[in-house]
Amino acid sequence: MGAIPQDYHLHSEFSPDSRAPLEVMCLAARERGLSEIGFTEHFDLHPAEPMRDYFRPEPWWAELQRCRAAFAGDLVIRAGVEIGEPHLFANEAQALLAAYPFDYAIGSLHHVNGATVFAPEYFNRPADEAYRNYFVELEQMTRAGGFDILAHFDVPVRLGALLYGSYDPLRYEDVIRPVLRNCIERGIALDVNTAALRSKARVLTPSRPILRWYAEMGGERVTLGSDAHTPAHVGAHLDEALAAIRDAGLRYLTFFEQRQPRLVPLPA
Repeated sequence: MGAIPQDYHLHSEFSPDSRAPLEVMCLAARERGLSEIGFTEHFDLHPAEPMRDYFRPEPWWAELQRCRAAFAGDLVIRAGVEIGEPHLFANEAQALLAAYPFDYAIGSLHHVNGATVFAPEYFNRPADEAYRNYFVELEQMTRAGGFDILAHFDVPVRLGALLYGSYDPLRYEDVIRPVLRNCIERGIALDVNTAALRSKARVLTPSRPILRWYAEMGGERVTLGSDAHTPAHVGAHLDEALAAIRDAGLRYLTFFEQRQPRLVPLPA
């Protein structure tokens, strides 16, 4: 196992916001010494999503199998999917998960009350309202479950920290802890996501206090994710994510195969 043992949040040209061939992403992972990766193309059905229904599982699956054969012995390639708002589209999500032998499903919340948290318009309100509304919806999503990993826990910070000037998760502890409790009770791992480190927010999601609360509450399951959409970002900042996981008092990384979790001690 390499120094960075996994990158479980990757996108390729099978997602609408990437132009990177799947094989090129695999080459980047091998060059950086990653031993296990997972592709999590966007599966979005929200009516407000401009590229809804973009994902085509059949050609993606065929290309994934080709890459698995081409990189056999060098790289373990897991089949994942990032399901947008799985609590709102549970029937469609479960039908997709039943159609292919996925290794894991990531659940993500991109839309709250019809607005996307990646657009400035979502933040045309007080910061407390914008963040609280997000975490309240996230509690509903994690209570419904049906997925294995929760993506980028406090993702509105990517844009919110820039527009509001600051972000302090302690202000929202009362609505964040119920989300963490749901994850612990339902066995949902946290995607320790580094994409916001590449933004002006310069934070992990979940941010460090949230990781500490999760560990204090008895949570154990975390995965590493660069959320890379280009080869240059594969594996990016995952050393920082590992350090934050250790600092929070967590002891394991979670690996998945055919939706079965396996906890592995953190690398030395």
